[in-house]
Amino acid sequence: MSPSPDTLAIETDDLTKRFNNFTAVDQIDLNVQKGEIYGFLGPNGAGKSTTIRMLSTLLTPSSGSARVSGYDIVHQAGQVRKKIGLVSEKLIMYPRLTAFENLMFFGSLYDIDRDSLLDKTNKLLDMVQLTSYKDRVVGGYSSGMRQRLNVIRALLHDPEIIFLDEPTTALDPQSTRFVRDLVKELKAMGHTIVLTTHIMEEADELSDTISIIDHGKIISTDTPGNLKKKCDADNLLDVFLTLTGRELRDSASDKVPMRRVVGRM
Repeated sequence: MSPSPDTLAIETDDLTKRFNNFTAVDQIDLNVQKGEIYGFLGPNGAGKSTTIRMLSTLLTPSSGSARVSGYDIVHQAGQVRKKIGLVSEKLIMYPRLTAFENLMFFGSLYDIDRDSLLDKTNKLLDMVQLTSYKDRVVGGYSSGMRQRLNVIRALLHDPEIIFLDEPTTALDPQSTRFVRDLVKELKAMGHTIVLTTHIMEEADELSDTISIIDHGKIISTDTPGNLKKKCDADNLLDVFLTLTGRELRDSASDKVPMRRVVGRM
């Protein structure tokens, strides 16, 4: 089945995910236009991460459907993966390898020929101002350097759609500004971006469209400006609190997860 020839990068129809008796995502409909930055916001536990994991083929929906870049996320998952890049808040890198070695390794997983990959790697390192550090081990990088590297790792295969999960969490102001400007640059290059963040100022600055999800349901979708008008609010934080409430979203489990060091060699 070939991609649908329309303007949508992502479209979902009653997309739902249940875990036993708990419904994490409840019949949501999303329409993400090609080339836009789509802010996907919600409190902790609202269903954001579960939705992103379904759209990136890491989780299978319980019901409903979704197409990413025109491909069905269940029946054409392999095609979807070729079209997307995923930047999670966790660093997906080997700390004992250099930046250059990491990028060349991850690029090889996409079957990119070595000459093309070498050219792409050098261009991406230059784009995020890491060329002079490319032969340093990633374990010695600052948090801002690691996150810039994390972003370009997801760009090696030139994906149409990029999922950015809290890309500026815990970064200093200079790194935050750099990453935000990089997101704008990626949009200007033609990429579609789905952005999750808890920083309302960031969502307001970057997003063309925003959807707010709470308790697994989409409760509002519009431009940042229109959301502020609808809620008679001066800023997006007030919009968010008006729509989702001010109660804390605390949670705790009796299970203690095992610590695991990712990327140790």
